Amino acid sequence: MTIRSRPEAVGLPALRIRLGFFYAAFFTVIGIMLPFWPVWLAAKGMSAEEIGALVAIGVGAKFIGTPLAGRFADRSGERRRPMAVLAVCALFAFTLFALTDGFWSILAVTLLFFLVWPPVMPLGESLTMLAVRDGGLDYGRIRLWGSLSFIVLAVLAGRILVFEPPGVIYLMVLCGVAGTAVACALAPHLRVAPAPSARRPFFDLLANRRFVLFLAATTLIQGSHGVYYAFATLHWRAAGYADDIIGLLWAEGVVAEIVLFALGARLIGRLGPARLIALAGLAAAARWLVLGSTTALPALIGAQALHALTFGAAHLGAIHFIARAVPPGLSATAQSLYAAVVMGLGTGLILFASGWLYAAYAGAAYYPMAASALLGAILAWLLAQQKPAEG
Repeated sequence: MTIRSRPEAVGLPALRIRLGFFYAAFFTVIGIMLPFWPVWLAAKGMSAEEIGALVAIGVGAKFIGTPLAGRFADRSGERRRPMAVLAVCALFAFTLFALTDGFWSILAVTLLFFLVWPPVMPLGESLTMLAVRDGGLDYGRIRLWGSLSFIVLAVLAGRILVFEPPGVIYLMVLCGVAGTAVACALAPHLRVAPAPSARRPFFDLLANRRFVLFLAATTLIQGSHGVYYAFATLHWRAAGYADDIIGLLWAEGVVAEIVLFALGARLIGRLGPARLIALAGLAAAARWLVLGSTTALPALIGAQALHALTFGAAHLGAIHFIARAVPPGLSATAQSLYAAVVMGLGTGLILFASGWLYAAYAGAAYYPMAASALLGAILAWLLAQQKPAEG
């Protein structure tokens, strides 16, 4: 590994603050959009099928923009500059939602925004893992600031929607995207020399059978969140819950996630990345079975606590798998490929299907998600049985 700007030159406290600020700013946007963007879309007259399609297209757009951004970052050795440029472009794109009226105009702006917005996160993850490797920082304790931000904004947005019309969601997200652009400009400037194999990065990664198995397992597990991400808020609204209660339910899941990130180093040391991902798949299968069976508040509270495992453990395992299995010169490409395939194409396809599933079966749409998570757990367990260089 050759890092040209070492974390020690920046100062570890400053690194923690600047990286923590980035995660907090980025997840300000996620904390509003994930629970409540479907509400804004519904207020614009979109049907369940159209909401599913729009959310899926937004996620699927990652498959185009994210790998290209990762490839550029690895070729240049840069992280901060492409993050800042993408965040500014995302800010401009998001302003165009104010001009939309109808499905096709919303679709066009959705595609534009999600071509440039999602790549910011894998580049930030790559930047953080460079600091973790060279400076001994704890990834989980930096990443949890994003989860804290998510909680605050999910609760705040839910509370505001009790008194304000859905149009306020757009204004809150706009402010969050602007804050992320500032955070990217202030991120630490760490550079990494490209690995010699970076001439054909995607072929090098996809020729690795263990990496492909990793992508398949995490796609099935993270993709199984499709119905939850797109329709949990609408489903709970239909069951009679107020928006502030819904915001608290979303926040509860992220509180559990924060606890997991705080303990992440111990879990990785004890289980290793692949076994942690397998555990996430089993927890996700159980969670979706519960959410598909009932909307009783005690059951929802219990199921939301499992978010620590269904998302948190899967993500933590994935980030550490990439850090251990991929050389630093390919780190941005690997993170971007993970984001594009797992959080983009795979999740996008499942989200697209979730619109039709929810329109046809309502809460029972969670049952296919449980099957997807269980299959992902099996693949992750097979990954753990292979000579585990990842730990």
